[in-house]
Amino acid sequence: MKKRFFKKIIAQTSEDLRLIAALCSDSLTVSNKIKYLKDNKIFLIPIERPLNELGKKNKKIESILKFEYIEKSKSKNIIQDNDNKILKLITIDIFKKNNNFEISLLFSDNAAINLETEIIEATLEDLKKANDENN
Repeated sequence: MKKRFFKKIIAQTSEDLRLIAALCSDSLTVSNKIKYLKDNKIFLIPIERPLNELGKKNKKIESILKFEYIEKSKSKNIIQDNDNKILKLITIDIFKKNNNFEISLLFSDNAAINLETEIIEATLEDLKKANDENN
């Protein structure tokens, strides 16, 4: 019997966020599925990411990248009306700006999302088991 696991990684420091950035590098998302729930201060990005941690870059897994306590969100070159626009996540950077953090999600085609928050609280959660037979 194969060992199965359900992965969830929580980032609360810039070092933790770098780990999530490495796991999500070269992930794909659809622009109109990115959601900012302003009243809840939650930012959600559904992604299809390579299984870099298992050395299986050809295999993909559906995951959700969630940022909490988001005060502001700004985007550049992301049109959510186009449901066919595929974005490739290149990296996630974090900067300290006054008393807040600015999290920058950098995508292909010069697209970007900047999130402003007082504290870092990000979660990467796989939506199905990584070594499920359907992968």
